[in-house]
Amino acid sequence: MSTPNTPPGRRVGRPRAQERPAGGPEPRDEVLSVAAELFTVHGYTATSTRAIAERAGLRQASLYHYFDGKEAILAELLEGTVSPSLAVARGLVSCTEAAPEARLWALCHSDAALLCGGPHNLGALYLLPEVRTDRFAVFHRVRSELKSCYEELLAATGPGAELGAEELALRADLLFGLTESVILLRRAEPDRDPEALAAATADAALRVAGVPQRSLARLRREGRGLLAARD
Repeated sequence: MSTPNTPPGRRVGRPRAQERPAGGPEPRDEVLSVAAELFTVHGYTATSTRAIAERAGLRQASLYHYFDGKEAILAELLEGTVSPSLAVARGLVSCTEAAPEARLWALCHSDAALLCGGPHNLGALYLLPEVRTDRFAVFHRVRSELKSCYEELLAATGPGAELGAEELALRADLLFGLTESVILLRRAEPDRDPEALAAATADAALRVAGVPQRSLARLRREGRGLLAARD
């Protein structure tokens, strides 16, 4: 129930440190955006919840209305780097009428584009020691399921079908690692064109998978068609 003189929709007892223009981002989204910048520019350890709150225009106590601490913010940011790719991967795995090689190209491209796009290189936070704890179990579960989709698509390809179980798992690890290597490339050269990098990564992934060079142009076209159909 709102108190007198309280604008509709304003949460009572959680005032902002400074007013924001109407129509701006929601406070929770603003916290995530600010944290993404501070974590990637200044480092996770060096960034305090107070600094995040101040940049987001909140009092520090108000930040805890949206997140229970810095780990919760990081967990949501990291989950946001894999959950969209998993949704794409599930769709491509179920799209059995398309060639598995084209679907694998589309997955690698889509995943790489997500990792090397956007304003901040959040994938660079994957190797933080803090991310190894149980607090990030959801991130690790989703990432593991995403990698399983890579393996399932690889197994459906002509070259993949000829691999034994151990070699298939190893080759899938290599494909997954190759896609995530765009994180390091982006950190070294932030101005690289994300689309060109994603396409080159997907091409290289098919070669690692054992697809012959002569088939790449056709599979690239088919893969792009699959992604366009999702938009």
